[in-house]
Amino acid sequence: MSSYDIAIVGAGIAGASLAAELAPHARVLVLEMEDQPGYHSTGRSAAFWSETYGGPDIQPLTTASAAWMKDFLEPLGSLHIARAGEQAAVDAYLAEFAGSGVELRPADPRDTIPGLRPEWSLAVYEPTCAYIDVGGLHGLYLKTAKQAGADFRTAAELQTVRREGGMWQLETRAGNFSAALLVNAAGAWADPVAEMAGAGPIGIQPYRRTLVQLRTDPAPPADLPHVGHLTGSFYFKPEAGGRLWLSPHDEIPTGPCDAQPEDLDVAIAIDRFEHCVDWRITALEHKWAGLRSFAPDRKPVYGFDPKVPGLFWFAGQGGFGIQTAPAAAKIAASLITGNPPDALVAHIDANRYSAARF
Repeated sequence: MSSYDIAIVGAGIAGASLAAELAPHARVLVLEMEDQPGYHSTGRSAAFWSETYGGPDIQPLTTASAAWMKDFLEPLGSLHIARAGEQAAVDAYLAEFAGSGVELRPADPRDTIPGLRPEWSLAVYEPTCAYIDVGGLHGLYLKTAKQAGADFRTAAELQTVRREGGMWQLETRAGNFSAALLVNAAGAWADPVAEMAGAGPIGIQPYRRTLVQLRTDPAPPADLPHVGHLTGSFYFKPEAGGRLWLSPHDEIPTGPCDAQPEDLDVAIAIDRFEHCVDWRITALEHKWAGLRSFAPDRKPVYGFDPKVPGLFWFAGQGGFGIQTAPAAAKIAASLITGNPPDALVAHIDANRYSAARF
């Protein structure tokens, strides 16, 4: 049996980023149940970075991550659009981020989106929104962790977990291992992993989100930003080759699974798009779905379990796990090692994300 200081369950962006932070300081094992890291949420991300995404509780993590991620970001911009009768929602949105330092300004979406239907006359522009090279970012974390000595095991689904003599005994499909600390970075599977370790579930709920790739006539303008309904009924953004990515911004509660798109959700996405612009859809080229997993209060969970010794939560990162990965990993690494927090996150109160709040 191989023994480690820390075993991390999950090799998506959460587990990979934390492994990269911890591997220089400890013997780290990363257990991934799939044949490859990042198969579920990380590999199916909509791949954009937005300071306002997730709300004011998430914004400090996103903003702090920007400098670290700069080589993986490409300018995009975002128009949060609204109908003429939704001025109150626009005002509330601007007020929500007042004083945060996020650059937001009212805009006329008709100046930017050709063929926009006349009722969509309000917008807030967020110029810092950017594409994320998700594959590049995840790949760098995996490479960094491995070069620092982290041991990755794929096809290593947990079968049994027990605590003996201050060590976790982990039986997996890839062999048996032991570790002093168990990190739960299992995404949609976070509650089941916690229960295997003897902890109560927090109530982390996976939700299915649908995306489709379209071709339209006219093709999206080359300078089209990310466009989303400010109250959250759809978003779309341009992609390479004149394509468009569209989502109905759905959140369908589900169990942890290999999420697949449903025809009804695809139809809803297209209907909402057609009620926004007069573009004709010429091809539906691809459709897929991913899971976004949230704690009950929609904030991430970083910290030691208050009742089970040696269990650390790094979960509940919803749809913002990629854009907050640098800050989140540095916060969690500081909590685990006891080292002072990195300057990137020293100003962020980690207690607001503590597992002890549950």
